[in-house]
Amino acid sequence: MSADTTFGPKGWTPDRLNSLKGKTYLITGANSGIGFEATRILLSKGAKVIMLNRSVERSMAAVEGLKHEFGADTDVTFIEMDLAVLESVHKAAGEVIEKAPQIDALICNAAIAQVPKQKFTLDGFESQLGINHYAHFLLCGLLFDRIEESKGRIVVVSSLGYKMGLKTIQFDDMNWDKNYHQNSTYCHSKLAQMMFAYELQDRVKAAKKNVKVYVCHPGSSSTSLISTNANSFTKVMWWLMTKSPMVQTAEKGSYPEVMCATESGLEECALYGPTGCMEMVGPVGKGTLKPYAMEKDVISKLWTVSEQETSFAWSL
Repeated sequence: MSADTTFGPKGWTPDRLNSLKGKTYLITGANSGIGFEATRILLSKGAKVIMLNRSVERSMAAVEGLKHEFGADTDVTFIEMDLAVLESVHKAAGEVIEKAPQIDALICNAAIAQVPKQKFTLDGFESQLGINHYAHFLLCGLLFDRIEESKGRIVVVSSLGYKMGLKTIQFDDMNWDKNYHQNSTYCHSKLAQMMFAYELQDRVKAAKKNVKVYVCHPGSSSTSLISTNANSFTKVMWWLMTKSPMVQTAEKGSYPEVMCATESGLEECALYGPTGCMEMVGPVGKGTLKPYAMEKDVISKLWTVSEQETSFAWSL
């Protein structure tokens, strides 16, 4: 594939941003890694950012550091939310509704990856599918009306891993009881996130709602995502890879989600991210989207299953 030249040879960068004063952005998993760097970029342009994080301690430290960097008046706060507990997602969404009369974009950034052995969320879901997909599916549904009132956006942060697994949804064994594998199961969860987004696009258009939905991925970026959960071998291999040109900084990894939250004129039926070597690093733009990520029968069925599993019926 030829590189996307929409934003010039350097691709999309934060230099394209004007003032974001008066805008409000929600980011899940924003106290470290790519989510933290996205927060920094948005705050540097005057936006308000509400971080949705599991750890109170790390969130307080992040807020303190950001206020030290950008000034005591910097409008950054956090709401405690554990994506492994649907009750926590409900509670956090309620707090957002109370505290955020406007949502210009919800960035579904948080994720876990490479969990060596099968684990479950409090609600009984395979942990990677439960946290990466089901919890965000619920959060987007709970906040959709507020986002729509603001004519805002939903940004789903997926992964190139969607191409490395089954390339469909394993409906007969969503918890992977029979064939659990740390990588295949992770890829399954990231494909599910994308399929949710593309089905949501269709439903939003059919309902004539004022919400844009975009899908992106960070490429290969230096974060703690793998080192947090992976087995020792995977951690060592990842550490070695970070010393190569095939891994970029977390700041550059945040560019696609910031772009999708702010840039005008983007296509919805697309996948945005790095466009350089193997689309893992390099200038940010429109990348390659495999057709199976949008297979209508599968994405519609996944939507129905997701509503059943989360006990949440969207009004679309």
